Amino acid sequence: MNSLQIALRVLKVDRRTRTSAILTAIGVAVATGLVLLLATLPFATQHREQRALWQGEHHSGYQLDGPQKILFTSSKDYFDGQQIMRVDVALTGGATPGSIQLPAGVPQLPGPGETVVSPALGRLLQAHSADQLGDRFGKPVGALGEDGLRFPEQLVALVGHTPDAMPENAYPIAGFPAGKASADGLLTLLSWVGIIVLLVPSLVLVASSARLTAARRERRLAAIRLAGATPGQVTNMVAAETTLSAGIGAVLGLLISPALHGLASFVPWAGGTWLASDFALPVGLTVFIAVAIPVLVVLAGILGLRRVLKNPLFATGGHTKKPLHWWRLLALPAAGLFFLVAVTTAKDSGGITMVMAGLFLLVGSAAIVGPWVTSAVGGTFVRIWRRPSSLLAGRRLRDDPKSAYRASAGIVLAVFAGSMALTLLPTFESMAGGGRSFQDSVLYVDTDAQHAGKIVDQANVSLAKYGQSEKAVAVGEIYLVQGESSHRSGHRALVMTCADAVKLTRFGLTAENCTGGPAVFGESALDLAQYKIADNWEGPASPVKSGTRAEAIHLPDPDLAGTSIIDPAALPDGFTPQYVTVVAPTTDANREVVRTALAAPAAGEEVGSRDQYLFNQQTELGDLRRVTVIGLVAAGILAGCSAAVATAGSVMDRRRTFGALMAAGTPVRVLARALRMEAALPALVATIGAGIVGVLVGVGLYSMVDPRGIVLSPWLLAPVVLGVGVALLGASVCTPALKRVQAEPLAEE
Repeated sequence: MNSLQIALRVLKVDRRTRTSAILTAIGVAVATGLVLLLATLPFATQHREQRALWQGEHHSGYQLDGPQKILFTSSKDYFDGQQIMRVDVALTGGATPGSIQLPAGVPQLPGPGETVVSPALGRLLQAHSADQLGDRFGKPVGALGEDGLRFPEQLVALVGHTPDAMPENAYPIAGFPAGKASADGLLTLLSWVGIIVLLVPSLVLVASSARLTAARRERRLAAIRLAGATPGQVTNMVAAETTLSAGIGAVLGLLISPALHGLASFVPWAGGTWLASDFALPVGLTVFIAVAIPVLVVLAGILGLRRVLKNPLFATGGHTKKPLHWWRLLALPAAGLFFLVAVTTAKDSGGITMVMAGLFLLVGSAAIVGPWVTSAVGGTFVRIWRRPSSLLAGRRLRDDPKSAYRASAGIVLAVFAGSMALTLLPTFESMAGGGRSFQDSVLYVDTDAQHAGKIVDQANVSLAKYGQSEKAVAVGEIYLVQGESSHRSGHRALVMTCADAVKLTRFGLTAENCTGGPAVFGESALDLAQYKIADNWEGPASPVKSGTRAEAIHLPDPDLAGTSIIDPAALPDGFTPQYVTVVAPTTDANREVVRTALAAPAAGEEVGSRDQYLFNQQTELGDLRRVTVIGLVAAGILAGCSAAVATAGSVMDRRRTFGALMAAGTPVRVLARALRMEAALPALVATIGAGIVGVLVGVGLYSMVDPRGIVLSPWLLAPVVLGVGVALLGASVCTPALKRVQAEPLAEE
């Protein structure tokens, strides 16, 4: 009889071994499915960016070599809080539509005054009047296919023009942007963090499942070893038994992977969902993951045979376990030091590989430090408490801390991940803000002096046509400088009348500020004799017109510091700002109408606003919140399952001991209380420590983005509370497991 036949025979006749194998297979399936999902996220973002590469959003893939056939520009438009990707094109020279290679999903090249839109944008055009949306783009003549959209619901407009109607910043290129897209850096980082944080609890679940019958299997293998089996034969038996359950689990993981991908396709990221085809992992990587996880499980099972192979007599009888050494505590500071060095040198090295390695070491150090902490908690129980349940729990924790810690290992990692995420999120939320100097309701278009007059005139004509009283105005941008050339200092200033500044900006000016003639308003009253006006930072400078006053005002927002308001009458004669922003006020009722009036003459220049700037930030923060919640839920479920299975395994390992205690008259409730203390109290200590480490890791990761301090939130306590709750939930299986032991005759052992 070979090793596989023996494994099948054991599974057939031993119900508890069969249960352990089923749970192990489920754990491997979960681990395989999660890793396959997380590993495919970078590829998924690359696939969606590849489809949208022709839209030119990231200014990559531009075909600058060869004959220039089209003028191309890409910008973002907005409607009712939704982003519209706008691509403006015009044929140049003797180019014809047939000479342009169209991207996948683009049915035709629109002519002047025509547009090709995505299906979702087409539905919006049909549902709203032309002055709200349609007049921005022209006549729809076609629909974009899915192959040309980043996500199914993306709003995209490909707008045709004549060459002279294109904006100044249009690129003359040979064809639509093409090449190879890059993956989303943030989601790639989060996927690696997810693999590290979720894979370990999954493997803990597998290990806990395998421990359900650890003592019985150890005695069985030791008996076989004493009967004359060689170490190789015993190893083959364990490998066959573990490979059978782990292999079935890996196959199940592959089978559930499409379902997980399907569920993930409904989770929005960067403003939209996914196509099912986005979650395509290379075959080689899929095979590697499906093989690597079962191999790790089999290796773990084989490494657990050291005692049986070395001295089978100790496996069948009792043996004294060596106490844990204090040096285990050094694992955490050593891993923390490595992580700190990796974080501080990440900008110089230009990669996150060492940072991820440091994070992995920190996660792994928990397995070394955790048992020592568990032993210390058990020693405290033995010294302080004298109730029977407390004494039983303390002796168990002190005598076998490794097995006792296994019940809380998954919880510790879940708390670590949650604390790290909840450290970063409030800080990112506090960074939201900034933007331009205009009021939230103001719309603006950046252009130059050559096109500003045309945009203002056409926009005002359209506003009058639409029955709106608002007027667009041109606001110049200049610099107030001191010194010469490269040694200059100074700041930016907006050229506009005081009356316009009162209506359009966030500087807090009132009508009282507008009395007394031309002025320069800013955070402090400048000595205008020391400053000159320049069109750009290094260009020629001219003095401010005499008679101009300087007035200091209280700025309501700190992001306005460094910007001033200067009256056009204070500019030197003949001075015209080169850079101009066309600005128009709006109300909630007419914002989209005013945006349409600006968008048409802007011909591809982005129409922006402060509230839209903040909306984009909130979209990113919403993505992070969503990922955090999903990750915490997944980690909590895995941690709860592993805690429950580990606690049940602890009861099964000590079935003889508990049976003898119950036979001697010990109440089940006393034993159940002891088991709950074993599971919950070490978990409480470990989760507090994991929460502190998670906060410190979050601080380190944030320092890579911004050197400023973090914002701490009361929600940091949520993972710790969740961890304790999961530990108590896992410990709740104690009483049913003990009653099962009470109901079974000890002779079965």
